[in-house]
Amino acid sequence: MAPRLYLASTSRYRATQLERLGLPFSIEAPEVNEATIAGEAPRDRARRLAGAKAAAVSSRHPKDWVLGSDQVAVCAGRIHDKPGSAHHCQVQLRASSGQAVEFHTAVALMCGHPAAVHEHVDYTIVRFRRVTDHEIARYVERERPFDCAGGFRCEGLGVTLFEAVETLDPTALVGLPLIWVAQALRAVGLDPLGPDQA
Repeated sequence: MAPRLYLASTSRYRATQLERLGLPFSIEAPEVNEATIAGEAPRDRARRLAGAKAAAVSSRHPKDWVLGSDQVAVCAGRIHDKPGSAHHCQVQLRASSGQAVEFHTAVALMCGHPAAVHEHVDYTIVRFRRVTDHEIARYVERERPFDCAGGFRCEGLGVTLFEAVETLDPTALVGLPLIWVAQALRAVGLDPLGPDQA
C-alpha cells in the first residue's frame, strides 16, 4: 500500500496550496506549543516549529509522510505574528509601511521513527510602499487578514500594499513553498505528475 500524505496544519491557505499538486492528502492538527524562545533567530524558529508540527502528526502516523510548515515574518527586527484583530493588523501594517519585511517559511517532510526528514527554509522579502492610515484601514476592513503573519494576504488585496517581492518561490509567501514541496514529494515517490513511464 502506498504511503499516505498528511498536512500537519489547520491552515486553509496551506491546504488550498497543497491541493494544487493534485495528490490525495489528509489534514490533521499538530497541536504543538508555538511559543517564542528568547534569543531564537526567526529562521530557526520557523524551522523548529515546522519540524515539531510534522513530528507531532508523524508520531500518530509513523508509516505515512507528513508535511509540516511554519512562517515567521520580521520587520525591523520585530516578529509580526498573526495579528488576530483589526487593531493589531493595522499596527503591523503601519510598522511595515515603507519597510522591507522578511518572511522565513520553513517546511519539514517526515516519515517514520526514527524519522526520515527533508527540510527547507524559503526566504522572501516584501518591500512595502508607503501606505496611509486611511489605506490601511480600508484594506483591513475589506480583507480582514487577521490569521495571516504580517497582517496581509498577498494572494488578495495585500498585493496593492507592495512595491516589490523578492523570492525564488512566489508560493512561499502564502505559507507553503510549492516548488520545494513538489521536489521533495517527488524524491520520496509521491510525484504530483505520476510515475515515469518505461
